[in-house]
Amino acid sequence: MTLLITLLAAVISTAVWYMSAEARKMKVGTLCCMYWGAALMWLVDAANEYMELGAEYFSPDAASMINDGFLGVSVTVLGLVIWTVIVLIKDPKGTVRNTLMHKG
Repeated sequence: MTLLITLLAAVISTAVWYMSAEARKMKVGTLCCMYWGAALMWLVDAANEYMELGAEYFSPDAASMINDGFLGVSVTVLGLVIWTVIVLIKDPKGTVRNTLMHKG
Protein backbone atom coordinates (compact mmCIF):
# COMPACT_ATOMS: atom_id res chain seq x y z
CA MET A 1 0.00 0.00 0.00
CA THR A 2 2.85 2.39 0.79
CA LEU A 3 4.37 1.66 -2.60
CA LEU A 4 1.10 2.38 -4.39
CA ILE A 5 0.48 5.63 -2.52
CA THR A 6 3.99 6.98 -3.10
CA LEU A 7 3.94 5.88 -6.75
CA LEU A 8 0.65 7.71 -7.23
CA ALA A 9 2.07 10.83 -5.59
CA ALA A 10 5.21 10.57 -7.74
CA VAL A 11 3.25 10.20 -10.98
CA ILE A 12 0.90 13.09 -10.14
CA SER A 13 3.71 15.44 -9.11
CA THR A 14 5.73 14.50 -12.20
CA ALA A 15 2.74 15.20 -14.45
CA VAL A 16 2.22 18.59 -12.81
CA TRP A 17 5.92 19.39 -13.12
CA TYR A 18 6.02 18.36 -16.77
CA MET A 19 2.88 20.22 -17.86
CA SER A 20 3.42 23.54 -16.08
CA ALA A 21 6.26 26.02 -16.36
CA GLU A 22 4.91 27.69 -13.23
CA ALA A 23 5.31 24.40 -11.33
CA ARG A 24 8.94 24.22 -12.40
CA LYS A 25 9.49 27.69 -10.93
CA MET A 26 7.89 26.52 -7.69
CA LYS A 27 10.44 23.68 -7.28
CA VAL A 28 7.96 20.84 -7.94
CA GLY A 29 10.90 18.91 -9.37
CA THR A 30 12.24 18.61 -5.82
CA LEU A 31 8.91 17.14 -4.74
CA CYS A 32 9.07 14.68 -7.65
CA CYS A 33 12.54 13.54 -6.59
CA MET A 34 11.39 12.99 -3.01
CA TYR A 35 8.39 10.91 -4.11
CA TRP A 36 10.32 8.87 -6.68
CA GLY A 37 13.01 8.21 -4.06
CA ALA A 38 10.37 7.04 -1.59
CA ALA A 39 8.73 4.85 -4.25
CA LEU A 40 12.09 3.28 -5.07
CA MET A 41 12.70 2.63 -1.38
CA TRP A 42 9.29 0.95 -0.98
CA LEU A 43 9.89 -1.09 -4.14
CA VAL A 44 13.12 -2.48 -2.69
CA ASP A 45 11.31 -3.14 0.60
CA ALA A 46 8.51 -4.97 -1.23
CA ALA A 47 10.97 -7.10 -3.19
CA ASN A 48 12.82 -7.98 0.02
CA GLU A 49 9.59 -8.90 1.80
CA TYR A 50 8.45 -10.99 -1.16
CA MET A 51 11.73 -12.91 -1.06
CA GLU A 52 11.16 -13.62 2.64
CA LEU A 53 7.43 -14.37 2.63
CA GLY A 54 6.80 -15.69 -0.87
CA ALA A 55 3.15 -15.88 -1.90
CA GLU A 56 1.99 -14.77 1.57
CA TYR A 57 3.14 -11.26 0.67
CA PHE A 58 0.09 -10.85 -1.59
CA SER A 59 -2.46 -11.68 1.13
CA PRO A 60 -1.88 -9.23 3.99
CA ASP A 61 -4.33 -8.94 6.86
CA ALA A 62 -6.50 -5.85 7.31
CA ALA A 63 -4.39 -4.38 10.12
CA SER A 64 -1.24 -4.52 7.98
CA MET A 65 -3.02 -2.82 5.08
CA ILE A 66 -4.30 -0.05 7.34
CA ASN A 67 -0.83 0.47 8.84
CA ASP A 68 0.77 0.50 5.37
CA GLY A 69 -1.85 2.94 4.11
CA PHE A 70 -1.28 5.24 7.06
CA LEU A 71 2.47 5.07 6.51
CA GLY A 72 2.07 5.88 2.81
CA VAL A 73 -0.13 8.89 3.54
CA SER A 74 2.29 10.03 6.27
CA VAL A 75 5.26 9.84 3.89
CA THR A 76 3.33 11.78 1.24
CA VAL A 77 2.30 14.49 3.69
CA LEU A 78 5.84 14.73 5.09
CA GLY A 79 7.13 15.21 1.54
CA LEU A 80 4.63 18.05 1.05
CA VAL A 81 5.70 19.67 4.33
CA ILE A 82 9.38 19.50 3.38
CA TRP A 83 8.61 20.88 -0.09
CA THR A 84 6.60 23.73 1.46
CA VAL A 85 9.52 24.65 3.72
CA ILE A 86 11.87 24.58 0.72
CA VAL A 87 9.55 26.85 -1.29
CA LEU A 88 9.22 29.26 1.64
CA ILE A 89 13.01 29.41 2.07
CA LYS A 90 13.82 29.72 -1.66
CA ASP A 91 10.88 32.11 -2.19
CA PRO A 92 10.87 31.87 -6.02
CA LYS A 93 8.24 34.60 -6.47
CA GLY A 94 9.59 36.90 -3.74
CA THR A 95 6.28 36.85 -1.88
CA VAL A 96 7.72 36.19 1.58
CA ARG A 97 10.47 38.76 1.11
CA ASN A 98 8.01 41.44 -0.08
CA THR A 99 5.65 40.70 2.81
CA LEU A 100 8.43 40.98 5.38
CA MET A 101 9.77 44.20 3.81
CA HIS A 102 6.36 45.91 3.95
CA LYS A 103 5.76 44.86 7.57
CA GLY A 104 8.92 46.58 8.84
